[in-house]
Parts: sequence; structure tokens; C-alpha cells
Amino acid sequence: MMKEITSTEPIGALTSMHPNFNFDNSYASTFEDFYVRCRATLASAPKLLQLNHALAEELGLDPAALDSEAGSAIFSGNAIPEGAEPLAQAYAGHQFGGYAPQLGDGRALLLGEVIDTRQRRRDIQLKGSGPTPFSRGGDGKAALGPVLREYLIGEGMHALGIPTTRALAAVITGDPVYREIPLPGAVLTRVAASHIRIGTFQFFAARGGVEKVRELAEYAIARHYPGLADAENPFLAFFQAVADAQASLVARWMNVGFIHGVMNTDNMAISGETLDYGPCAFMDTYAPGTVFSSIDRNGRYAYGNQPAILVWNLTRLAETLVPLVDPVKDRSVELLTGVLEQVSSVYEKYWLAGMRSKIGLTTEDPNDLDLVNDLHWVMKDGKADFTLFFRRLSQAVRGDDDAVHNLLEQSGAFDVWARRWRKRLEQEARDAETTAQAMDRVNPIYIPRNHKVEEALSAAVQYQDMGPFSKLLAVLSHPFDEADGNEAYAEPVPNPSYKTFCGT
Repeated sequence: MMKEITSTEPIGALTSMHPNFNFDNSYASTFEDFYVRCRATLASAPKLLQLNHALAEELGLDPAALDSEAGSAIFSGNAIPEGAEPLAQAYAGHQFGGYAPQLGDGRALLLGEVIDTRQRRRDIQLKGSGPTPFSRGGDGKAALGPVLREYLIGEGMHALGIPTTRALAAVITGDPVYREIPLPGAVLTRVAASHIRIGTFQFFAARGGVEKVRELAEYAIARHYPGLADAENPFLAFFQAVADAQASLVARWMNVGFIHGVMNTDNMAISGETLDYGPCAFMDTYAPGTVFSSIDRNGRYAYGNQPAILVWNLTRLAETLVPLVDPVKDRSVELLTGVLEQVSSVYEKYWLAGMRSKIGLTTEDPNDLDLVNDLHWVMKDGKADFTLFFRRLSQAVRGDDDAVHNLLEQSGAFDVWARRWRKRLEQEARDAETTAQAMDRVNPIYIPRNHKVEEALSAAVQYQDMGPFSKLLAVLSHPFDEADGNEAYAEPVPNPSYKTFCGT
């Protein structure tokens, strides 16, 4: 069993207290060698900056009880709520293609699990709460900017209907963290279906722990894919289910122009949720090679590379399952390879379905893939803003082509494409306004625009002004509803030198 560590802080400061979370901690009770029990570093002056009231209610928690000094103490790590079992999870992972045999929660603590109001099991985790045995020399803390960034973008993704971890709370600690300059420290409380990653499987597989991988797979099946328990080959079915969930997820990213930025295997959740909003961003001008991450120097995780990295990452998961799928290694490899060979076509199915809805189609035609691919060529050639272009297509359906023309450096190629598109729309049994309204329900007008995110974070960090953050969060919570007064949140500000950072 991994060695437990204890805090050097006074135990009296880490008392059980209300609010009541009703923790039900299956991960801690099922495993022994998968984590280290750990405590947070005490914050000197914790203050609750943001509480997600709607999510708290969804989790069966009392927002009024959490929006208090007691909530600040819990969300900073200063107090351990009743039933919590704080622990840092072990995992490995491929980071930018290079294998790291031990990563783990270097600045995060899983408090425990709750059963929400829809009977779903959810992890509650502190992120930025101080060092753990997995910190690898780091301080285990988080600065306020990255904490608020993850809060904003996670909630924006949720409003867009994309599976994602979510933020329950953001707390400022009262203590500085030291990066290039001293910055205000903060802790994010993150909610996830679980924090089991491809890298979790890699951690034990690399150590020859076949039975540990089996235990983990059985647990993941029971927690995330319970219908597979009675499958003829449950471990193969599990791999297929994870592959399907992640293919669907990446397709959704691509449909909204989202670039994860750090698709390492330790950041890919078995549940199919988006995990880790470090150097992520949304694309403005459409260009498949777009990279925002300051650490992705070779463009490995560029927008257009994400589908290929999906397959690469799933191959790493398949490698861990070889001993479980079939006792004969060659047969196991053959079965897993058969699933892997279908991932690209499964991804394309999800991506094309999303793209059909974005251009107003409800039926299928064999030529749709060419139609969509040619549209992307038009967008690239015309240097169109990805989000606004799709949003304004509904105006073209209503007869206003200028709404699209104004987004292109030259519009001739669009006009040629649009003739094919309108002919294709004639196959739909819908009138123009019904089609346009349906398009507006899937093409957002508001996304976390990079410059608006930076404005909000700068105001909070430099001036302790949470107003821009709160306004942006409110706008992003209704991404499909265009509203007067919010025009600035829809407009891009081209900045080809924009870079994002992982926040560690």
C-alpha cells in the first residue's frame, strides 16, 4: 500500500464540520494501492469568490450552507467535511508523446464521492490545495487566474452541451504562489463523473500489475458502463465503450472549434468527459493548424490533429487491456486492433452528424461529407471566424447572404458552395425559418472568446474585480441566445500571437 502522509499543520484546524456532503467513497474503499491519503495545506485567509449554486443543488448540497465561512474552509482545504477521505490519486501518462511512469495528483485532492439528485456518482476534488507525494518538486498550488479560467471554460462547455468536469467553487487562499511573479493563490473545487484516466490504467500496467488493471477495469465498468458487466467479453466491450465515448467527445470539440491543448493520456477521462482546462482555447479564424498552448511547440495537439491523437491515446489504453481481453495475446491484440481500426469512422460519424445539424440538415446523403469538407475549405480560404460563420449561416437560410459574406475575405467560393447547399436543403421536409431556428439552437453565438476570458481574469487578479468574470459567466451560460447588449461577447479580436499556459 502507498504510504500515507499527514499534514504538518495542527490537527485541530482540520475538523469535521457542516455542511453535510453525504459522501459515499467507493474509490477509497475499493482500492489500496491506487492513491495516497493526504491533507491540504492550510490557507491563511480563505475567501469564497464563486459558488456554483445550480451545481450544488444538482449534487444534493445546500448552497446556503456552502456560501459561508464554513464553505470557504472546506473549499480551501482548511476543514475536512464529515465523511471525506482526502486522497491523491496515482496515475502515469504520455505527455506530448513521451511516457512518464509516475505522475499522479500533484496538486489535487479527491475529497470523496457523492450521489447526486439524478443518482449519478460524482467526484468532488480540490485542485491547487498544496503538495502531495506526486508533486514532483512543485508547490502543489494554483494561481487565481488558472482557477477562474477552468471555472469559466468548464461552465461554458457545459452550457454548450459538451460532457465536461465542472467547477463547484473557487476560493482565494490569502497566500501568494510564486511563478514568474507572485500571484494570488486559489483553489478550485472540481466535480467529475470520476477522475479515472487512461493514465490510471497505464500506471499499473507498466508495473506488471495485471490484477490491479483488472480491478480498475471492473470498477470502471461498474461505475461508468454497468450494462457491460454481463457482456460476453466485458473488457473488450469496455474498451469499445470508452472509445465510443471519447470519439463522441472529440467530435463535439471539433464542432465548436475547441482546442484542448494538452491531450496527454493522463488528461483523457475514461468517462468521456473533458478533463483539465489548462492551455485550452477556442479557435477564432478557422485554421486546422491552430495551436494556442505555449508548451505545444511542435503542434502535436493542434485543432486538426485532435482526431488522430484520439486514436493514438486509445491505442495506449488498448495496450493496458491486452492481458484481460483474451488469454492468448495474439488473439487479444487482434480483437483490440479491430476496435481501434473503427475509431476514426466512429469519430467521423459523430462529427458529420454534428456538422449536418450545423448546416441545417436532418437527413443523410452520401455526398454530405464532401459538402461539409468543401465548406471548411471555403472557411479556411476566406479566413472566416469559425463560430460566427456557422451562426450566420442561418441568416443565409433566411435570405441574407451578406451576413456570411461580411465574414469572408472573398465570398465567391462561398456563393459557389451555397448553390450546392441550397439544393441539398431542398431534400429537407422543413421550411426555411424552421431550419434556421434549428441551426441557431446548435450554433452558438457566444463562446469563451480568448480576449474576453483574459479581460475577466485580468480584472480579478490585478484589481480584485469579479464583475467582468460574473458577466462573462452569465453570457456563456446561454450560448445560443443572442441578446441585445452582448455584442462585444460575440466579436473576435484577432491575435495570432495569443498563447495559453497550463497554470501549474
